[in-house]
Amino acid sequence: MANLKLDKLDKQILRMIADDARVPFLEVARACEVSGAAIHQRIQKLTNAGVLKGSQFIIDPEKIGYETCAFIGLNLKNPENFDEVVKQLKDMPEVVECHYTTGNYDLFIKIYARNNHHLLNIIHDKLQPMGLARSESIISFHAAIDRQMPTKEFLDD
Repeated sequence: MANLKLDKLDKQILRMIADDARVPFLEVARACEVSGAAIHQRIQKLTNAGVLKGSQFIIDPEKIGYETCAFIGLNLKNPENFDEVVKQLKDMPEVVECHYTTGNYDLFIKIYARNNHHLLNIIHDKLQPMGLARSESIISFHAAIDRQMPTKEFLDD
């Protein structure tokens, strides 16, 4: 897929909304010295091109009782079952990311569990029945860096 050519205004808009997705379009328009309608059109263009993917509030899993974050490398007994396994992973609310990877694993997932005991139950009761040859779990103590793609370095003119 070809990259969208971003002009100076697109980059300025992206920098502003990346810092605060709730910033009013009129405030963005004033800062960019264009009309509110121009900002709406640009946001729509960026959304249609797939540069912007929605907007959302970020829930802190720990604040709602999910204290364990784990990354799990999965090796499937039958790699031809990728699609079925991914479908099952999508149905597990604890799974927040799933990646096809190179290297030691067929799939690499990120999950949140209430605690280590809950993590053990997820692995034993939900993941193992999917037909895993093996899995390797890594528990995260704390995310030292947790951000989206930084806009300043990549959007400077």
